[in-house]
Amino acid sequence: MPVPPAPCGGAVHQMPESQGWGCRPGPQRLDAVSFLNLVGSAPASTSPDTHPQGPALPVGSRTEGLSPASVLRSPGPGPARKTRLCRGPPPRLRPPKRRRHSFAARAARRGQHRPLVTVLLSPSSPCLSWKRAVGVFFLPFVLSAFAPRFKQEENLMRGRAHPPQPRVSAAPPSPLPNSLSLSTSFPSPAPSRFNWSHLTPLELKNRSVGLGTASTGRGKPHFTLEGHKFLIFGGSIHYFRVPREYWRDRLLKLKACGFNTVTTYVPWNLHEPERGKFDFSGNLDLEAFVLMAAEIGLWVILRPGPYICSEMDLGGLPSWLLRDPRLLLRTTNKGFTEAVEKYFDHLIPRVIPLQYRQGGPVIAVQVENEYGSFNKDKTYMPYLHKALLGRGIVELLLTSDGEKNVLSGHTKGVLAAINLQKVHKNTFSQLREVQRDKPLLVMEYWVGWFDRWGDKHHVKDAKEVERAVSEFIKYEISFNVYMFHGGTNFGFMNGATYFGKHTGIVTSYDYDAVLTEAGDYTEKYFKLQKLFESVSATPLPQVPKLTPKAVYPPMRPSLYLPLWDALSYLNEPVRSHQPVNMENLPINNGSGQSYGLVLYEKSICSGGRLCAHAHDMAQVFLDETMIGILNENNKDLHIPELRDCRYLRILVENQGRVNFSWQIQNEQKGITGSVSINNSSLEGFTIYSLEMKMSFFERLRSATWKPVPESHRGPAFYRGTLKAGPSPKDTFLSLLNWNYGFVFINGRNLGRYWNIGPQKTLYLPGVWLHPEDNEVILFEKMLSGSDIKSTDKPML
Repeated sequence: MPVPPAPCGGAVHQMPESQGWGCRPGPQRLDAVSFLNLVGSAPASTSPDTHPQGPALPVGSRTEGLSPASVLRSPGPGPARKTRLCRGPPPRLRPPKRRRHSFAARAARRGQHRPLVTVLLSPSSPCLSWKRAVGVFFLPFVLSAFAPRFKQEENLMRGRAHPPQPRVSAAPPSPLPNSLSLSTSFPSPAPSRFNWSHLTPLELKNRSVGLGTASTGRGKPHFTLEGHKFLIFGGSIHYFRVPREYWRDRLLKLKACGFNTVTTYVPWNLHEPERGKFDFSGNLDLEAFVLMAAEIGLWVILRPGPYICSEMDLGGLPSWLLRDPRLLLRTTNKGFTEAVEKYFDHLIPRVIPLQYRQGGPVIAVQVENEYGSFNKDKTYMPYLHKALLGRGIVELLLTSDGEKNVLSGHTKGVLAAINLQKVHKNTFSQLREVQRDKPLLVMEYWVGWFDRWGDKHHVKDAKEVERAVSEFIKYEISFNVYMFHGGTNFGFMNGATYFGKHTGIVTSYDYDAVLTEAGDYTEKYFKLQKLFESVSATPLPQVPKLTPKAVYPPMRPSLYLPLWDALSYLNEPVRSHQPVNMENLPINNGSGQSYGLVLYEKSICSGGRLCAHAHDMAQVFLDETMIGILNENNKDLHIPELRDCRYLRILVENQGRVNFSWQIQNEQKGITGSVSINNSSLEGFTIYSLEMKMSFFERLRSATWKPVPESHRGPAFYRGTLKAGPSPKDTFLSLLNWNYGFVFINGRNLGRYWNIGPQKTLYLPGVWLHPEDNEVILFEKMLSGSDIKSTDKPML
């Protein structure tokens, strides 16, 4: 792998400003390789395919993982030693030029003899055997200069210090190992420093051409913005997963880290919850989020779908599309395209004035998402391309697919981009096959991963992320970090996976991202910030302060209401000859039910073998006593013989619709098909819809609540009070001795908790709390717990 050039301003090989990224030449200096060669800690000769290795550092050191260059830029702690190390006259060599961060030059200025470096450079010097000893002597002093910075970053992540002032002295990290190297495909590294201070939404007033592509005289393609060479440093933040009051904080942290672009999906299912009824208010105010990004100085790439995946219920498609069994999702099927047309007719006019050429920050728009893995209809992607152009989208259009699905996912006239977890030799082979004359864009570089109930919590090493991003920059590959800030699957937003078994996504969308679920800094943040500082010609903005956290007094619910006593406070039930699945219930203006639970009730007078297809999980009751569970793997159970007629009650929960694969076509929830006992179909059901909307909890306050017993088995609501004091702050609710259910704070649905893990706490934004008293309601499905605690640290 070629050794990357040193940062501009102190590089041996300078690049005139007119030839590249705005680099300005500066005086030459003694670089890390030269110094290490002098003291004997580097190889005598450096292969062009390897980087020099610095002195070994102890495992666990705060400087572990830093490149030699970043260590050696720190000023030395004191004057040079005055004792001559060798006999004989000093060599007559001209000492190196003074340089601010040159350890050797500082030592020379303070001492009364010729600089140590001058002595060691002399060909006639008899002291070459002392080189390694000298290096070892000075190493502790050099490393000690780094301790305060690392301590400050550690304190910042733990909330014990104010953010550090940005520095512009860090060096790029060591490259990826050979197995992950890009050098075989991209032999010419990019210049080290970039200056895009004039290419921001606030500074760029005269606009005409927007984001485009071009090639240099050598034929290397690159992005341009208003004709200037440009790299996309993108980070994903989903406005719908972050409380609106925290949008600015998260965007400022993105900017302060060194990113120049924010990317976001646009969820159709949230913006059109009922057919023809649109919502772009509050936390769904897309336009306000995009304009706020522009105000902060960030460009925007929109990903409006219609399908977005994003680990959301049905991949962001509205569930009312499943009402018609003839409608084929993600195809040019008439029913689907008619729905897409109406959605785009409402969405795209909102996007038009936000485009770059209209003075807005939107520089690119993505067509659908990862269609190469679905690939059901060859005419579908060209149809969407035309639909966007016909409605006035004039900025750069792109597709995004896994590296092995580019050939089946790209469409003519649209820039192809890829999603990936790590870089390897053939990462870009399919991308090169479809477009050799276009710049590379990694639309999703996964810096973490999502979690599923009953699975482990996923993490990704910060050093691996740092190395990959360093490679992208070095070889002029534009990229988008997915996720910069994941946020939370509040309410029933989460999706699910299906790999032979349906498994729901957890409430937290922390994703092991660059910022935590609560917006706090991580090791990844500081490593990327240091990397971006090292390649930026201008200082980065100051890092925002941490959002304060609090631990509130434990609370114990004092009142409860069994589900059966709450049925009268629900909307009017549906009475049907046969069971009706959730999506086809005649409610919500003909759009059915999207989320939550459905209760099917029927009087029976005999027992036997009960058979029903329930999705995703059903609790079966005789009157108020649970007798078993139904799910995709368990479709029947035995009902004991009855002496009297009893109520058969089947409570079915939607645990999240699959968000990826062809399985999305079959994601109807509730009971699908008939219910039978001993092969005899049951008829005459009363069906209650438990959508758990805020209006329901307003009605529920007037119910006759009962004191909480010592223990209660079965579904029930539990009510308590969280005392937040005069100035509420963020916290995490811990429900370790509860079992399975949902938490509602002042009527807001925080999401699902489940004792199978991995997630053990629920994020509670302080901006959703009232001063002093706050109503907390748990809907516990299984067995009551005791107290509800809070903590200032998540357990994921």
